[in-house]
Amino acid sequence: MLNRVLNTSCGIILLAAVVVFAGTDIHIRVNQVGYLPAELKQALAFTRQDEGPLSFEVLDAQTGERVWGPAAAGEETGVWGDFKRHYILDFSEFDREGFYRLRIVGSDSAGAAFRIGGGVYGGYAEQVLAYMRQQRCGYNPFFDEVCHRRDGRSMYGPMPDSTYVDVSGGWHDAGDHLRYLMTSGNSVCRLLFAYREAPQKWKDSFNALGQPGANGIPDILDEAKWGLDWMLKMHPEPDQLFHQVADDRDHIGFKLPYLDSADYDWGAGSYRTAYYASGAPQGLGQWQNTSTGIANLAGRYAAAMAMAADIWERELKDPLSAGRFLQAAVEVYSMGLAQPGCQEGTPNRAPYRYHEVSWLDDMEWGAAELYRVTGRKDYLKEALDFSRRIASGQTWMGADSARHYEFYPFMNMGHYALYEVAGRKDRQVLASYYLENILAVNSRAEASAYGIGIPFIWCSNNLASAFITQVILYEKMTGDLRFHSLMQAHRDWLLGRNPWGSTQIVGIPEYGIYPTYPHTPSTLFSGELIVGGLNDGPVYASIFNSLKGVKLSRPDIYAEFQSGPAVFHDDIWDYSSNEPTLDGSAETVFFLSFFAE
Repeated sequence: MLNRVLNTSCGIILLAAVVVFAGTDIHIRVNQVGYLPAELKQALAFTRQDEGPLSFEVLDAQTGERVWGPAAAGEETGVWGDFKRHYILDFSEFDREGFYRLRIVGSDSAGAAFRIGGGVYGGYAEQVLAYMRQQRCGYNPFFDEVCHRRDGRSMYGPMPDSTYVDVSGGWHDAGDHLRYLMTSGNSVCRLLFAYREAPQKWKDSFNALGQPGANGIPDILDEAKWGLDWMLKMHPEPDQLFHQVADDRDHIGFKLPYLDSADYDWGAGSYRTAYYASGAPQGLGQWQNTSTGIANLAGRYAAAMAMAADIWERELKDPLSAGRFLQAAVEVYSMGLAQPGCQEGTPNRAPYRYHEVSWLDDMEWGAAELYRVTGRKDYLKEALDFSRRIASGQTWMGADSARHYEFYPFMNMGHYALYEVAGRKDRQVLASYYLENILAVNSRAEASAYGIGIPFIWCSNNLASAFITQVILYEKMTGDLRFHSLMQAHRDWLLGRNPWGSTQIVGIPEYGIYPTYPHTPSTLFSGELIVGGLNDGPVYASIFNSLKGVKLSRPDIYAEFQSGPAVFHDDIWDYSSNEPTLDGSAETVFFLSFFAE
């Protein structure tokens, strides 16, 4: 039996992660963050055996006393790997605030602890922001050091190759030290969107450098500003745009960012390559990408800068910054119009890269946000045109597989942004696009024992998080709540209701079962768990077995649960399922804040 003991303000709580008692083969999986009092509350029990009728009860997590039940387990939901029976445990009618566990009556099989209460999601979005602060390049407040001072030397640009350009700042992308406009631009968008949807929810506990101390600006905007400033550097002239700093020459082993010894042909630990967004194939080593344009980057860039212009003008009363943001939005959007297509990530020594092929959604988003700020009708017309040109197949939703980041950023935020400014008939069409996607995911979910409809490709957690956001936005647009339980199933999957019984966000909840050996140098060298990062997530076993250099450093604690279609390893060397990512984490900020009281 694997236990953890947590000393909280509520006392000592004994928590069970994977509970394995002699003579039993029944396991319980639950959303460990917990449930709002009035919402649907469902866990899953599963077993390899034909157990017959099951009943369960709710226990006080501290005293072990029964506080609700017993109640009969619900319908079977199917098979996952070796586990033949999965049963829904529905305790929706129990709404008393507190800490609890579920137990199967007549056995010692109990699940992990969880909370019920109106404030159970409070503070978790801020913990994701803490993870993002730890990812900062340039001055890093976690290490109190400055890294990558010499970024970078240009390639593929209109200037001579190896020209110095100042592209310092921004965020490291994941457990490595690369920086991408593709993912960082989307991360900025997600932060600004989450703030705009509920500005009253955000605290001010850190300054612009990420150091403790209020500065009169909500922390989520401080973090967005860190990314915005870097994005401005990546656009040094009205008709220029860089998209990537460094490449997989970085991957020489874990290293602290301020002690980076990677060599990009200017000496170990010296300058790193700054890739210009040329819109054509790139690659300085064995591998090249298949880029066709830059509109994917330009649309998201314009969306981020337009949202920032609006917030800094109206809320922060900073017209100078707002003007700079708006000018950059207009300029880069124009570049996207001139160069339709996608700028992919640039590889070097390995074939892995971001394969983005969808760009109409990004230009729709950029045009919609520009219209909101400027009121120019041409932007509205272009946004509507882009929305109509998007083919139904340009999404992962409903698919069995997709290449890495092929349909980025995993959901179309442009439809929602445009919906808020479009006419009634156009709104109905835009909502129907979301509905089509949701129905496709629902069809796959009906065949899943866990009620989820995502394919287990690399970064499957990003897909689940994006789908949660899409359903929430669809509900806001239409009032149609038919898919709320489907959305909750994906939320609960990320928060522990999965075969492994582990949440997919490092350190969340603080009393729960979560990844403790994420693929990140910060934890390896500091010995401190970096809370708030959303991991890549479960992948098809075929993907795990095909990747270069992926391995396990210790016995797999979840070995008995790896028989299904996907695997997940809490292991520092599994970069396919256990690596926190910048953009995936930023994606969670909205839904965690949405459920916060």
